[in-house]
Amino acid sequence: MRWMRAAGRGLLALAVVLTGYVASGARADDGPGGCRGPLTLATAGDLTGYLGPLLEGWNRTHPGEKVTLVELPDSADETHAQMTTDLRGGDRSRFDVLNIDVAWTSEFAAAGWIRPLPRDRFPLKSFLPPVVDTATYDGRLYAVPYVTNAGLLLYRKDILAKEGVAPPRTWAELERDAKTIAPKYGLGGYAGQFLPYEGLTVNAAEAVYSAGGTILGDEGERVTVNSAAAREGIGFLARGVREGWIPREALTYKEEESKQAFQEGRLLFLRNWPYAYVGASAPGSEVAGKVGAVPLPGPNGPGTSVLGGSNLAVNAHARHPDSAARLIAYLTGERVQRQVLTRGALPPVRAALYDDPELVRRFPYLPTLRASVLAAAPRPKSPRYDQVSLAVQAVVHDALTGHETPESAVRRLARELAVVSHP
Repeated sequence: MRWMRAAGRGLLALAVVLTGYVASGARADDGPGGCRGPLTLATAGDLTGYLGPLLEGWNRTHPGEKVTLVELPDSADETHAQMTTDLRGGDRSRFDVLNIDVAWTSEFAAAGWIRPLPRDRFPLKSFLPPVVDTATYDGRLYAVPYVTNAGLLLYRKDILAKEGVAPPRTWAELERDAKTIAPKYGLGGYAGQFLPYEGLTVNAAEAVYSAGGTILGDEGERVTVNSAAAREGIGFLARGVREGWIPREALTYKEEESKQAFQEGRLLFLRNWPYAYVGASAPGSEVAGKVGAVPLPGPNGPGTSVLGGSNLAVNAHARHPDSAARLIAYLTGERVQRQVLTRGALPPVRAALYDDPELVRRFPYLPTLRASVLAAAPRPKSPRYDQVSLAVQAVVHDALTGHETPESAVRRLARELAVVSHP
């Protein structure tokens, strides 16, 4: 996913330097031949090219702990496949620090691929509270939040202003405007990411969560999706496709395709991550200066976004675990987190940056994004998250294409998740 590709970005200095790594038994004075030394950092493809130059800052000041960047494919699914293949190699793994999708933390921790981290070595209290939960499994910290994200509803503020209509706060308002206003301007009404891939899992989860439902409970041990809320959420999306205010073309959209459609002036409303706001507002965009952003709507008011972003984890077989932990502290320091935003247009995990007047002037969506992150929920936690996501994608796509009713789709999803959760 685009936010995952970008999630491998941002760095520069932290006042707190780790003096030891108690989880691994390392000592701060271990030299390059011990728990300190060169590292590899694996991440999804860095499309903007900003990560390499930032890592050079670390390498200049840590000549004995130089980091080599390993860029994997842009696609989150392909990155996951390559990371898991490598990690199964145990001590033959070539990755030391892993920039992982927040949804993979539980899977990697349960498999024993990443090591637990000491909470007191990282500034967790300085982070937005919900992001820390994405880095834990079974009550322990297994990663450190690096980039966060929450879905926003982008809209054409010029068109809504002409119509004298406020941005939608509820599904009913979104549906009404997508049906009645969009056609007057030759636009599609509403789109998200509805191709059967990880993005569809996100969009489906947001619909279920916004209606008050859940998909899994108890770290994936309990299936909770068979509910009226899930039927309402999936039904809302399926109805949009059936009635046409969600264009059928949106069934082929991932992040980039949907962003491009909005940026080219073909949509009235778009659910996407904040990077799409930045792109649509940039010089050269056909809708520059005409874009607004609000929290995702729900049935009776603001809905619930899925918490996106990435976490930094240490390979259980890392060659130099103390250096790995020191690098993670560096990447999550306030100066680097500022650059995550200013250079990569990615939402930082440091709470104070969302109140910085200079940053708010430059990125006016920050207050909305902060509210969305604070109200967001993680994707279903499960040691078998990849199988959970595949089941959600397949079943929900059948509902959106009309091959299955929302009611039967939810029942089928419950059955399939029960098998995944208890193979």
